Formats: sequence, C-alpha cells, structure tokens
Amino acid sequence: MLPDYKSDKERCIFFLKTYSCGAESGRRKYEDMLVDISNRKRESLEIDLADLEEFCLTIEGYENFPEIVQSNARRYASIFAEAADDIMPRRIFGISDEDDSFDVLMRQRDQIGVEINENINVSPELPDVLRRRFRVYFKPGTKIAVRTVRSIRAADIGHLVTFTGVCTRVGDVKPLLEVACLTCDCCGFEIYQEVIGDNFNPINRCPSGACSLRAPTGELFLETRASKFIKFQEVKVQERSEDVPVGHIPRSLTVQVKGGLTRTMRPGDVVDITGIFLPKPSTGFKARQTGLVADTYIEAMAVKHQKTGYSDILMSADDMTNLWHHHQQQDMYGKLAQSIAPEIYGHADVKKALLLLLCGGVTRELRDGIRIRGDIHVCLMGDPGVAKSQLLKHITTLAPRSVYTTGRGSSGVGLTASIQRDTITGETILEGGALVLADHGICCIDEFDKMEESDRTAIHEVMEQQTVSIAKAGITTTLNARTAVLAAANPAYGRYNIAASPQENINLPAALLSRFDLMWLILDVAGSESDVALAQHVLHVHKEGKPPGLGFEPIASSQLRAYVAHARTFSPHVPVELSNYIASEYAGIRQDEIDAGEKAMGYTTARTLLSILRLSEALARLRWADQVHSISPLLHYLISIYQLQQVSEGDVNEALRLIKMSKISLEDTAGDDTSKFDPITAIYMAIRDWADAQPTSEVRYDQAVALVISKGYTVETLRACLEEYASLDVWVLDDDGNILFVE
Repeated sequence: MLPDYKSDKERCIFFLKTYSCGAESGRRKYEDMLVDISNRKRESLEIDLADLEEFCLTIEGYENFPEIVQSNARRYASIFAEAADDIMPRRIFGISDEDDSFDVLMRQRDQIGVEINENINVSPELPDVLRRRFRVYFKPGTKIAVRTVRSIRAADIGHLVTFTGVCTRVGDVKPLLEVACLTCDCCGFEIYQEVIGDNFNPINRCPSGACSLRAPTGELFLETRASKFIKFQEVKVQERSEDVPVGHIPRSLTVQVKGGLTRTMRPGDVVDITGIFLPKPSTGFKARQTGLVADTYIEAMAVKHQKTGYSDILMSADDMTNLWHHHQQQDMYGKLAQSIAPEIYGHADVKKALLLLLCGGVTRELRDGIRIRGDIHVCLMGDPGVAKSQLLKHITTLAPRSVYTTGRGSSGVGLTASIQRDTITGETILEGGALVLADHGICCIDEFDKMEESDRTAIHEVMEQQTVSIAKAGITTTLNARTAVLAAANPAYGRYNIAASPQENINLPAALLSRFDLMWLILDVAGSESDVALAQHVLHVHKEGKPPGLGFEPIASSQLRAYVAHARTFSPHVPVELSNYIASEYAGIRQDEIDAGEKAMGYTTARTLLSILRLSEALARLRWADQVHSISPLLHYLISIYQLQQVSEGDVNEALRLIKMSKISLEDTAGDDTSKFDPITAIYMAIRDWADAQPTSEVRYDQAVALVISKGYTVETLRACLEEYASLDVWVLDDDGNILFVE
C-alpha cells in the first residue's frame, strides 16, 4: 500500500526518489541527476513530463497530477526545486575538486550567522534560492501538442505550451539579479532580498537592532559579490510563413531564456519552444498609458531545433551503411539530382546544379588572411511557368538553414542589416537581414529582377566577400553572411525575346552577373513531344499525388540531407596535373566569347575560373573524393586521406559541361548557326588543342569522350570524327580507340 501523500511537495519528492528508467535496470534517473548536481557536474534538473505521465498511471490518485503541473507550471517548478533541495545528497569531494568562491562565501555566512533583533522579524537563514545551484526545466510530454504562435490565447496564461516559430532577433546574454545582498554601511548587517519579477524595490533602511537604536539609521548598499546573478537572454520568435492565415501578418512572441538554455538559438533557426505563458504588467509611466493591459512572454523550459546544420547532423553506423549503399549505386550523381523535387518535370541539369549548390565547394583561407569563398551562387532566369519558384521553395525545405524572400518585398536593409532599439536597455542594436540570417545556409531570392537597383547593389559584397559592412548610428562593424545565393528572375521583356541580344534580355549589370557561378537560362520552347510529356507528368501528379516512376526509388529528403552533410566533410583540392587543362579551357571560353561578339551569352571573367574550381570541388565531394568501390570503407578512408582527396579530370569536364548547358536553350532557339565550324571539325580542333597542352601526343578514348561531352557534342559525332580523320592519316587509332597523332 503506497502512502497517501497529500501535499504537492511530498508527491514531487516521491516521484524524484522512486522513478526508475525501466523495471529491468532499476536505475533511478532523477536521483542520478541530483548526485551530478551535488557534485557540480550539471546545473539543471530536467523533469520529463512523459516520465511523470508514465509514473502517475501506475499509482492510484495520481492520474491527474501531470495535467495539474502543466496548468500551473511556474508554481510546480518552484515546488520541484524545493523537493530537490530536501533530498539533495551530500557532495562527494574528489582529489582535484576545490571549492569555488561562492562555496567559500556561503561557508563564511553560515559560520558568522546573522544578527537578529528581537523587535524586528529578520530571518537568520540564507534564502534557498541563494544556495541553489540548479534550475528546474520541464520537458514536454506526450499530451502537449505543438501549436502555432497564433493559437496561444489568454486562457493559456500560466500553462506550459509548446509552439513552433522562427527566431528573428536574439539578444545578448546579460546577468539577471535573482537574489540581492544588501549591506549596512554602519553596522555591517547583511540582508538578502529575493527578486521576483523584472523589478524590485530594495530596502533602504537597515532593520538590524544596532541601527534601530541610532538616529539616523545606516543606509543599505548592494553587494554584488554576495548577490546571485543568472544568465538571461531575450529572443524574438515569429510564426512561420506557412502558419499565417490569408490576409494577416505574422505574429511574434517574446521568449525569456535563462540559465543553461541561453545561447542555444541563433537568428533564422526554426525551433520548437516549450515554456510557460506568463503576463508582464506595465510599470512606471508606461502603466498610465496601457492601464490594465499587460504584455505577455514565454519563459523557456526546453528548445528543440527542427533543422540542424550540416555540422550538427549526427549519423549512426546504420545511417552510414545506408549512405554507403546509395554511393555504391550506378549513376549516383544523376539519382541524387533527380531526387530533388521529383514532382517537377525535366530540368535534369538544373537539378544537378542545385545539388552542387547544396554541397558547395571548399572555402580556402590563405596565410595572409584572404578568404576565397566556397559557396556556389546560381541564378535561374527564364520564361514564366518553368517552375523556377517551385525549385526555390523545395531547396528552402531541403537545406538545413535557409531563408526565402522575394525581390519586390525586400529592401537593401532587409537583406543586410537594420538598426533597432533594444526593448530592455534602450540601446541601439543591429538586427540581421535575410542574408545574415542565412549564414552557413542558402538565401533564396525570388523575383530577383523586380528589385530596385539600389537594393540589388547591397548584395554585391555578400556574394563575393561574404560579409556585411555596417557604418550606421555610431555602429561600425562587419557581420558574417557566409551564404549561397539562389536567385530566380524573368527576362527584361517578361519572356525571352529571341530578336534581342542576350545582354538586353538578361538586363542585369555585369558586376552582378560575374558573381554568379552559374547563370542558367530556361526557355519555354514549344514542341509537340515535350509538351505532351509535360502534360502527362502534371496530370499524373495531380491524380496520384506523386510523380511518375523514375526507374528507381527517389532518395528521401532526410537521407539526401545526410548524404550532402557527409560529402561536405571532404576537402578535395585540384592537383597540379590539371592546372594546364583548366587554364586552356578557361582561355578557350574567353576566346569563344570574343568571337561571338554581341551574341555572347555571358560575361567571362577571372571569377569564371574560380567557378570552375568550385563546381569541380563540389563534384569531388559528392563522390566522396577518390572513392574506390572494390575496397572496404575503412581502407578507402585511409587511401582518401593519403591521396588528399583530389579533384579528377571528369569533375572538371562535368563542371565545364554544366557551364555550357546553362546556355544551351539559347542555341536551340537561335535562327542561324553561330558556330564557325561543323561539329566534326569542332571536335577535331578541340582534341588537337587539348593534345597540344599535354606533354604526350596520345589521347585516350575516355579522355576524348569526356572532352566532347563537356563541349555539348555526342559520342556518335566523336566516332564519326575519329573515323574521318583516321582515313585522312591525321591520327592513328589503336584497338581501344585511343588517338595517336601522326608527327
């Protein structure tokens, strides 16, 4: 027969002492926590309401106790703290354990004691809050549903609630006074005053017996050494855009974070916050204006991130086995790309470019402090109705850290940083914009062409230097904006005008275009076969709610995110052997642009060379550097470290092919043939130029295939070229198809 505990404190003590993590283990979960708190190994007592619900189901008369705790959470947090104080075990000193300054101070206060005046009721005991070295937090149970910011009403005041939101402003961590120690300047009497709420009125006269006999009495001064301060941080949380009803604006809530929960949130994080919904009455002059209307806030108890960054993703052995299984499949690169937004028809190369954007290149920091970015910027420009915005939305949901905005609804200040006034101290502070919130993530900007020119120039520094320099309102600083920019825009005339030049259609300054690694032009070209296939795909998605079969099972978003996270751990570099090849290809691109004249389809600068390197490094990351399929993962890992994870020639050729394919839609719609040579002659000249840059006169067949594909030609055209020029005795072919030039 269990004892009938009538007081709430006795019930809390009974739960903390008897709850175990499973009948077989018999391990006392909360007793172990108290031992760690006593031995200075932890500073929080986390009461899991799921444990409380499980415990109360087995005891008669305790069934409604979890609901009572949730409905009056702040009171029961203090009751659990008092219960923990009563059953706190004694500290076990180790060999290296030493008392800190607070322990020494408390021991001195216990030895000296406090003078008591018989006529004035002054407590000789130190407050329990002053001695307490932990805070009580409630973790949400199974019966607490995750809500939106808008659904939290006045009826929830005092209740424990869980909601989802986006952190828009995170304040600095500051000390918050919890227990004030006041000392008399005449008699040295000390009095401790517990602070409840945001404001308190300190005692101004000494209540000791010695000072009461004097005239005038001594004054009390705050002694910070004996007072208790805790870490305090204020966070502004806004409801997600998908939770906002039609015609409304997003609502926000102020969240007060104390103790060990500080510094757990950053601007831009999507989090589930569990806390106590409390009122905050106005005081002072503000109370005259507001009257009985009170502000509300959330006192945070638990924080759970919905999306974790790539570096925070923890993968088990089973996860690595699944990733290795995906990596062993044929055409892994193509399957990963097709798994991005499979509901969208076509755009195979565009999805490959977006996959490389997710993976990114390697950020280099030179010895002299110069930083070369590794993030890849992509701009999708095309006709209306080619699913540009849908691709941006999907990348936003796929990336662990991302911000979505539109050109018309964004200003230069909204993208970079703005000056705000701190609600607590009244100081001038900086609030980061979309690019700063997307630090170490992706910033998707839709309707990029609709932005004002003055606002668009604000992102020039972000795209190359990846910083935001601020010199406003007496604040001079530099904010980090290490983000990849994915922009979508329409041509200058709404639709691409074939009669006009590419520069007139794109209508973006060269300084901005050169900062994009890939400027992808997508044209809506009419064709009976392609239109029928597109219509059948769309109808199948609307009817079945899923895309048609791709010939394989698309990789889930969580697994794709984990694959990219593991790929980003590699740091491949470009070997010296490929330097001449990359340099010759870059020079060829520049020469082709000069030959095209006004019909050139882009601006090729030295940044294009860095774009080739970034795309090649991203491809090397996707294949986990020099992955060899016939050896074990452990042996491959050792080999990859020894080989320093090099970029291969195939990676460079694929990067060049993507740059070529980004403008291929323009060539398909061109009325005349702008090429100086026929395809066979063009392939011959490309092979000859590549061979001239090599120390040997022999060209392997696989090298020729990779070179031809990077130029946008087919393997059939290559074979016709090989046979034609072999018949002219320009080169000799061996049995494997390798080419040997005749001297």
